[in-house]
Amino acid sequence: MTKIYRLDPNRVEENNPLDILAEIIEPEINLVNQIILKETENRVSLIPKLASHIISSGGKRLRPMLTIASAKLCQYSGNRHIRLAACVEFIHTATLLHDDVVDSSNLRRGVKSANTVWGNESSILVGDYLFSRAFQLMVSDGSIKVLKVLSDTSAIIAQGEVHQLLTKNDLDTSEDTYLDVVEAKTAALFSAACKVGGIVADRKITDQNSLESYGKNLGIAFQLIDDALDYSATSSKLGKSRGDDFKEGKITIPVILAYRRGDSEERSFWQKTLVSCKQNQNDFDHAVMLMNKHNSIRDTIKRAKHYGDKAKDALAIFPNDRIKEILINLVDYCIKRDK
Repeated sequence: MTKIYRLDPNRVEENNPLDILAEIIEPEINLVNQIILKETENRVSLIPKLASHIISSGGKRLRPMLTIASAKLCQYSGNRHIRLAACVEFIHTATLLHDDVVDSSNLRRGVKSANTVWGNESSILVGDYLFSRAFQLMVSDGSIKVLKVLSDTSAIIAQGEVHQLLTKNDLDTSEDTYLDVVEAKTAALFSAACKVGGIVADRKITDQNSLESYGKNLGIAFQLIDDALDYSATSSKLGKSRGDDFKEGKITIPVILAYRRGDSEERSFWQKTLVSCKQNQNDFDHAVMLMNKHNSIRDTIKRAKHYGDKAKDALAIFPNDRIKEILINLVDYCIKRDK
């Protein structure tokens, strides 16, 4: 049986909005988990095994939690958001399976990635299966609006993955181009997860757009902090091997800033390590040194805070209540992962 995330009172961080939200919506999250368990049952044993491996590997269900929280913020009293939250989690899990294959990742949230355990072919095919399950859940909801939002999002995510592949090892990638990748690859699902909460609650379009904006900007901030952490965090905190982006030749904001601000010798270093992929044992530490020299990690975090502020502002249209307070605090919590 799939192990699911539940709030452990002995491990709750003081004033951690994610844990506080998990406690408030625990009944709904338990129902989401039941759907996930049911929908991953299959007579082909590899499907539930592999799906269980990644679904239970330590994630806190942030995206489905956003769907439930957004519906609650809109005073929704039905149950459609439960199945849609599970749908969001299936889309997310499918993209993780595909990402790990593309990136040749060995770790996912601190444990062996599914492709490391079962191979690339199995990970891709089970990812496809989860995408199919997600679409079945969308259709069963019966709303064309929901179907459009989530199906469009699935296409945008795939587009973002292809776009990122094209920017890999390309130091001519601009900051704007990279942000386009982030909006598609990461922020789009955050955005959709929040918007469907407003749709099921039948809120006016301005409310739906505000939730969409909150999710989008939270997602961008979240990814930018991930980019910074890859050069500044410990592996245990990051949930993957530190320096993976560097080893894979990924062009992220910290790299873009350090490269633009560097002299010819420093740019030659980046060309050697990220374009030609000729790296030695000390190159990662040298990369971090150059980033610190040019404040590129610090400025990446500043950019994340900017998008975090935009996310908070998007919620101003909603009356003040406990859920709104938690969603605002969640922005700061996601950004403070750099500490």
